[in-house]
Amino acid sequence: MSEHHSGPVETGASMDYKEHEKTYDLFIAGTKYGTAILVALMIAMAAGFFGGAGLIGGFFIWIVLSVAGVFMMR
Repeated sequence: MSEHHSGPVETGASMDYKEHEKTYDLFIAGTKYGTAILVALMIAMAAGFFGGAGLIGGFFIWIVLSVAGVFMMR
């Protein structure tokens, strides 16, 4: 069932601004750290495929760059 609100439609329902800010902060953090890990993955794939590091070398490069990127983002 839909909720019934009193008052003008333009004002809408009351918002939980604290929860909204919490969700926004989590989204921004996820985007920031996810981007850092994906950039590290792309660099590691380039090192593994084109640089001659191979699968194991690319994996280690990805781990090192991911940890360094997340540490620098804090």
